[in-house]
Amino acid sequence: MPAKGARPHVLYIAWGFPPCRSGGVYRAMATANAFSQDGWDVTVLTIDRDLWERRTGADPALEQRVDPRVMVERIPFDWPVLEDDLSRWPPLRALAPRAWVKMRTKLDQIPFPEKVYGPWRRHLERAADRIHGHHPVDLVVATTNPQVSVTAALHLAERHRIPYVVDYRDAWSLDVFSGRRLHPEGSRVHTWERRALTGALEVWFVNEPIRQWHRAAYPAAAGRMHVVANGYDEPAKEIDGRLPGSALRFTYVGTITGKVPVPELVAGWRRCREQDPLLIEANADLYGYLGFYGAAHPALTAALDTGREVGVRYRGPVSKTRVSEVYAASDALLLVLGTGRYVTSGKVFEYLATGLPIVSVHDPGNAASEVLAGYPLWFPASDLSPEAIAAALRAAARAAAAADPAARTAGRAFAERYSREHQLRPRIGALRTAVSARAEETT
Repeated sequence: MPAKGARPHVLYIAWGFPPCRSGGVYRAMATANAFSQDGWDVTVLTIDRDLWERRTGADPALEQRVDPRVMVERIPFDWPVLEDDLSRWPPLRALAPRAWVKMRTKLDQIPFPEKVYGPWRRHLERAADRIHGHHPVDLVVATTNPQVSVTAALHLAERHRIPYVVDYRDAWSLDVFSGRRLHPEGSRVHTWERRALTGALEVWFVNEPIRQWHRAAYPAAAGRMHVVANGYDEPAKEIDGRLPGSALRFTYVGTITGKVPVPELVAGWRRCREQDPLLIEANADLYGYLGFYGAAHPALTAALDTGREVGVRYRGPVSKTRVSEVYAASDALLLVLGTGRYVTSGKVFEYLATGLPIVSVHDPGNAASEVLAGYPLWFPASDLSPEAIAAALRAAARAAAAADPAARTAGRAFAERYSREHQLRPRIGALRTAVSARAEETT
């Protein structure tokens, strides 16, 4: 435990950390930075950067945004299924690839019930012991997906009675798109999750619907569950005034997977261009990776090919360090999300901070609708039909063309409640108090 006046030490466990380019990396980076800025010594335990650079794509500029006081410990992570060097394949994989994958999947889940990630447990626990031996840890924060991150927290809790936080940026037993339970009670997953949540000092969720589901599923931990929304990292740049007569620019930023209704967006966009002169010359620019691992879904490819004919243009990925420039060059933003009662998306908060018109192209029941309710420039599609999407786009186009400064100022004011600082400060303050109280009890 820290001596009086000393900086407490938090071990932050995150599989995805810069230069990782996935959406969850922004929450991880912001949380580590927030602890450091609050006066904690921060050690991040993550994987070797080689996986990002060689396999899934990296955003090297992100590393420049990590607080220089944060210590980053990188440990190995094996992902055999991505190995494309045939000379390194075991004989069984070469001779019977399906049998090898089946066997590999079973072996992965022996140490921990999670495909692909289970074997990381042994690396995590060894590294956690080493870090604690070198610089005693006062608190562990394990951010999930993958869920195996919790094993190091449980390991240090059992060996050294170190308190821990489980930070769910997604969910494990809950399918956030369908709302169904993925793993039945009594399964290994249920046993591990109940153990992790029951012993946690706090459990964080990104929105209220996900928290409520877990409160009902794990009532013993309900009182320690909190919503820590993703939030935005910094205010967007001031938006340049639109030149009279110039074509409107609609923008989407985010990973584009098969669950994102791009075909519906293209159909609605085509319909509104046919109906509204204001949109005849308008463009919809889509920025982001196609898929989580660099592979595009066939339906996405087909939709984007069709979209080019009517001004829907795929612009490729954009670095986090340049996102504010993209927003500054936009007249309106497209929030295109997969359907799910528990789906929010981290981008909704960045969108709010711009003060620009936002068009929601997602099921009205998505959790993102609760975040956006009350935003003065929100234009939600009532459903995913071409007519409903076109109506929302037309309404947003009129607001974008008007470019009312008062409306944008009101939009930015609405967004302030969702800054990362506003979301993280109360929880980090509560954790500091808890760690200090525990230190006093043990001295």
